[in-house]
Amino acid sequence: MKNDAYAGGLYGLLIGDALGVPYEFHMAGEIPAYEKIEMIPPMGFDKTYGNVDAGTWSDDGAQALCLLDSLLACGMFDLKDFSDRLSGWYEDGLWAVNGVVFDVGMQTSEALSAYRSGLSPEKCGFLRPDGKGNGALMRVLPLALWHKGTDKDLVLDAHSQCLITHGHPCNQVCCALYCLVARYLLGGADFGAALKEAVGVLRGIYQEMPIYEKELEWSVRPEDEWKGRGSGYVVDCLRSAFMIMKTAECYENAVKYAIMLGDDTDTTACVTGGLAGIQYGFQGIPKRWYDVLKEKESVEELLGRLCSAEGSN
Repeated sequence: MKNDAYAGGLYGLLIGDALGVPYEFHMAGEIPAYEKIEMIPPMGFDKTYGNVDAGTWSDDGAQALCLLDSLLACGMFDLKDFSDRLSGWYEDGLWAVNGVVFDVGMQTSEALSAYRSGLSPEKCGFLRPDGKGNGALMRVLPLALWHKGTDKDLVLDAHSQCLITHGHPCNQVCCALYCLVARYLLGGADFGAALKEAVGVLRGIYQEMPIYEKELEWSVRPEDEWKGRGSGYVVDCLRSAFMIMKTAECYENAVKYAIMLGDDTDTTACVTGGLAGIQYGFQGIPKRWYDVLKEKESVEELLGRLCSAEGSN
């Protein structure tokens, strides 16, 4: 069922994010054994955010929900509306659990502060010209879940949603490739086929966009073996997710393997979990994790609107 894949994608990213929060910034050797990775870490583990309750998504999930909310409200991708919602998250906790913002990347913080001071959203993401953090990749999946346009339309919108915080073309390319993979998974392809098709389609689109073509071939390097280390560098984050998806046998495999890489555990698990949620469906997400997730009522409201929009097309 398509609705199972849509729910799987949205909950997959939120649960992956929440599962990874307690382990963030711990190196791989410090992460508990596979069977002990849970929303509540094992006794004696020094979780990263001592006052954050189990099942709480971080900036990753909140920004993804801001994007989905904006898309459903506007019926299109609107950079100003999306930027306003991100600013609402940063300033007032919009879509954050209990309205509390406890994790913000430096590049995102600088960009949204500049936006509040009046800088146009098209310029905010270039304050750090070489900034290549994964802060736009972590939130982009709702665009693929919602989008009904052509592949090129989806790619261009994936580029645009980066601009408010992470404008570098490398970030835009990573988001575009990720969205295409998610689209083909939603269409029923297995991961290997979805990735192969996404790379081929993106290469065709980028034939007339040489700056983006260069980033795809020289930064993302789709001809190389997909390997990643779970860091906050956008290319490594994308490659980590693809590496895991090529071997994972279920949703639980995917997000636990992401966390076992250490470092940026919440984002790697979020980015990986969104794809795994689509592939294995909502029914493939462990119920024990869903039960612990906070504020599901608000997520259900958004998901209902998304599935209604899907059904009307």
